[in-house]
Amino acid sequence: MGKYFVQNFGCRAAQADGAALESQLAAKGLELAGERAGADLVVLNTCTVTAAADDDVRQTIRRVHRENPAARILVTGCYAQRAPGELAAMPGVEWVVGNSHKTQIANLVTLEPRSTPYHGNIHVGDIFAQHDFLSAPVEDASGDRTRPNLKIQDGCNNRCSFCIIPFVRGRSRSLPADQVVAQVRGLAARYREVVLSGINLGRWGREPGSNMRLAGLVRRLLAETDVERLRLSSVEPMDFSDDLLGLMAESPRIAKHVHAPLQSGSDTVLRRMHRKYRPRHYADRVRKARAWMPDAAIGADVMVGFPGETEAEFEDSRQFIESLPFTYLHVFTYSERPGTPAADAAQVPVKLRKERNRVLRDLAAAKNLAFRRSMVGQKLSAVTLHETAIALSGNYLKIELAAPREPNRLIDVEIGAVNYDATTVIERGSELTPAHSILSECSPAVVLPGTTALT
Repeated sequence: MGKYFVQNFGCRAAQADGAALESQLAAKGLELAGERAGADLVVLNTCTVTAAADDDVRQTIRRVHRENPAARILVTGCYAQRAPGELAAMPGVEWVVGNSHKTQIANLVTLEPRSTPYHGNIHVGDIFAQHDFLSAPVEDASGDRTRPNLKIQDGCNNRCSFCIIPFVRGRSRSLPADQVVAQVRGLAARYREVVLSGINLGRWGREPGSNMRLAGLVRRLLAETDVERLRLSSVEPMDFSDDLLGLMAESPRIAKHVHAPLQSGSDTVLRRMHRKYRPRHYADRVRKARAWMPDAAIGADVMVGFPGETEAEFEDSRQFIESLPFTYLHVFTYSERPGTPAADAAQVPVKLRKERNRVLRDLAAAKNLAFRRSMVGQKLSAVTLHETAIALSGNYLKIELAAPREPNRLIDVEIGAVNYDATTVIERGSELTPAHSILSECSPAVVLPGTTALT
């Protein structure tokens, strides 16, 4: 087969799957190609969370086939699990391998070549029968080679009415605790910060017979490894237990960073989404996180334009979001996913969805700016990134350093200003430009038209 190239789409879990595939292909004697155009085998590890994600994959397949027509293309991941025939019909695609068979890819591509290659060889099965756990640390995702991402959980047992992920990832399953400890111990020898991730990370250890939860695992990692900083990726709100939040608050080795998917601040929309909490439950978790960790980053995923979302429901959601101490938001426009209940409901016009997206993005930008302004004059612990003169604080702020530092180091940085041209803060002592502003905590808060001052 010669050289291979793996391209990942989507979430941290997909990145981790891709890292594992690279390791397995290398173990079979294949050589990593420096770029896609030089590969004999191109593996596209796909996402299918939105229609835009599907479009991106299809465009990439066409581009690969056009740029490198001799390459054998293998499409795997969530899109491959959901619609294998659709992908197999595309020119250049030789294999379509769902998540159900992803662990078999290295063997599939190294079988003796057939005399007449079969176009569109499909390997997809029952994802709910899947028990294998494919994971390897992602040590260079998006060019960030100083904060490896370790997937410790896969799958999801929830049935949100808008989400296709349980049907392409299968049931929730966890990487055994001993393996997590061993992986983190190895990473801690080379990196200052390790990020724990999963499809539904808060469900780690919830399988029948398990007597440990995520907080217990984190305690083991703190006790049995030398990791200097652990960061948790997205955790469902009700899995941010008092035990977990308390541990995060008390340990200086855990990043003060809470990301809890919200989706909507409207009670009626949450019910139609089949989410398992109400706005009051969510607010309790976020306010407790802020009380226990006053300088923490607090972020959320928010969806606009869910089927049937009325103007009043959207306004309820906007007001709810405004009332909480978020420091950033990931705002998504609802996208119909075939096979989900929401796809068959009355749809909000696309133009209106986009307008609501803009409203929440403006609100998120104001909240983020207010948070960055509040950090001026404070000293933050940060890990230096591979990107020149950039560091990331424990509370998830990107910092422009006064001078380049060696990457992969934990440093203390005093914040001197904010950058209005980017979502960054600036180390004291940096040369400032008109885009930079030195602001104190008592400076007037940013106020958007139609809103109150943000706190």
